[in-house]
Amino acid sequence: MLPALPIPASRRQPLFDGPRFVGAWISLVALLLLLLGLGGCQAAGQPPRQVLLDALELQIALTQNSIAQALELPPPGPPQVSRVRVEGQETVAIGEAKGLHLTGQFDWRLADAPYRVDSTFELFLQRGEKGQSWRLARPSDADGNGGWLIDSLPMKG
Repeated sequence: MLPALPIPASRRQPLFDGPRFVGAWISLVALLLLLLGLGGCQAAGQPPRQVLLDALELQIALTQNSIAQALELPPPGPPQVSRVRVEGQETVAIGEAKGLHLTGQFDWRLADAPYRVDSTFELFLQRGEKGQSWRLARPSDADGNGGWLIDSLPMKG
């Protein structure tokens, strides 16, 4: 086996110098910024996905129960909600407290229905007093004063 030929000092590049090192640092910084950006994809204050699913299920169930009661029919089973896509979010006043107005699309189907429906949604959510829960808020047109009907989301798990 032959010994390796020495590299002349004039052709050696320092380990932490030159375009390769700068390029590696730029790539590393870009990767870190991308990872931080992806971690922040959930908008500040936006409820978790499960809260959105629960709120949409409750809103559909309340509407179905109201219709069933008006028609003197038995209430249907719970709806199944999936694929929630939030397209807009803004902070709004709900009574004396702050809340969120969310808009977007979701898929859902009635209990025992074979087909799924793609629908738009508009939700008003209010964070619990300790910040650990969420409530569904619905505008109340009955009193004419811009009041709200507030329903607690069911605790799951």
